[in-house]
Amino acid sequence: MSDLADGESVEIQGSAAKPYVLKNTGGVYSCSCPAWRNQSIAIEQRTCKHLRKYRGDAAETERIGSALPQKPVRKSASSSDGEDEAAGTEPPILLAESWDNSLDLSGWWMSEKLDGVRAYWDGQQFLSRQGNVYHAPDWFLDGLPNVPLDGELWMDRKAFQRTVSIVRRQDKNEQWKSIRYLVFDAPAMSSSFEERIEFLNESVRDWKNGFVTVHPHELCRDVAHLREELQRIEALGGEGLMLRQPGSTYVAGRSSTLLKVKTFHDAEAIVIGHEPGKGRHAGRLGALSVQLPNGKQFSVGTGFSDKQRENPPSIGSLIQFRYQEFSDAGIPRFPSYVGARTDIVPASLTRSVSEGERSTKSPKSGASDPKPGAGKRSPSLTLRVSDAGASTAQASSPRYFEFVDASSSKFWEIVLSGLDVTTRWGRIGSEGQSKTKAFGSPEKAQAEYDKLVTEKTSKGYVEVAPSKAD
Repeated sequence: MSDLADGESVEIQGSAAKPYVLKNTGGVYSCSCPAWRNQSIAIEQRTCKHLRKYRGDAAETERIGSALPQKPVRKSASSSDGEDEAAGTEPPILLAESWDNSLDLSGWWMSEKLDGVRAYWDGQQFLSRQGNVYHAPDWFLDGLPNVPLDGELWMDRKAFQRTVSIVRRQDKNEQWKSIRYLVFDAPAMSSSFEERIEFLNESVRDWKNGFVTVHPHELCRDVAHLREELQRIEALGGEGLMLRQPGSTYVAGRSSTLLKVKTFHDAEAIVIGHEPGKGRHAGRLGALSVQLPNGKQFSVGTGFSDKQRENPPSIGSLIQFRYQEFSDAGIPRFPSYVGARTDIVPASLTRSVSEGERSTKSPKSGASDPKPGAGKRSPSLTLRVSDAGASTAQASSPRYFEFVDASSSKFWEIVLSGLDVTTRWGRIGSEGQSKTKAFGSPEKAQAEYDKLVTEKTSKGYVEVAPSKAD
């Protein structure tokens, strides 16, 4: 019977008008037919009548270990390491939360956020977050202990896609020589983080494996030290920082004892409304509704003391806030209140905007001018600051979705900002393209937002965290 060499593809006629494409990628055989695409099992375990016809029943049975397709396994709803296979049993790994700029990280353990592939060593093999096996060569595994390890399969900064292309292959090839396993935790130990790192540093010498190292950590002295280290890492092409709470234990799932930190900046905005607090903040400020010089509106809900929540900045006043980055819709991510600005006149921070005009450009691309004297106060801002002191628009956090099958690998993101709905889409790993539509009322914008999300999920898009490696 015929067979396909690694990297080779061939067309075979099926029941459809167009022929189907069979491929061999690193020992993983695929077919573009619906029967192959729609199986809810790992891609290396899938087969179909076209593969059996081309390669022969015996070859396919030997490859997948069964004469019949494998039973479906549970599929994870989220992934940060580029996985598109269905998942097996997910390893009990610790996942990070994002720092909101308000928590004091002095005394926390600081390390570089690696742009690689998260890998859990269960004592015998490497597993992805979804429980899929990374087929590392035997020489790469030599000497690794029979106890669980948590770390990252890493090649270099800005080499994520290249790393993924190597570790997801099935043929245990020589390209693994460019990969390193950077270990940053010992999940099975119930002791403190400091004791676990000490265990790893003492044990790694006994493993005698040149491909494995312990990821270095240092104590964060204060915010100035955090900023300095973040700037250094990003200047080298790194993603950001990870901060581990001192004395913390290893727990499965997302935890505030592990925080990821990316670039943050300071900016100013005008207060256009007060949002009431809930829970322990009931009866006082929950968040400030604010507006940027370019007209973009959002909420600032962290960074306040109890006293400031009881006596918040007045509507029309200027505040300084801290944020990590702008979304593609121009909304600051993780904004945190810093303080009131009394040294700048609010009107000097806004630009002249005709009635009904709204910018669809991101501030980071030059859409705003925060310098004094940038223009007169926006009429739209005056209209939105009502006697009731309420903002007429709210901003949502971006929602990120992915769709991956044998023939495509694409993403879709949506964010609701006041009367604007912004979508971004494209091939995973690319910047993609974006589009913003303005609506006549918040209700119409929300309806469009809900409709688009429903459409995408019905087409098979799965919502995931937009961070590659937690």
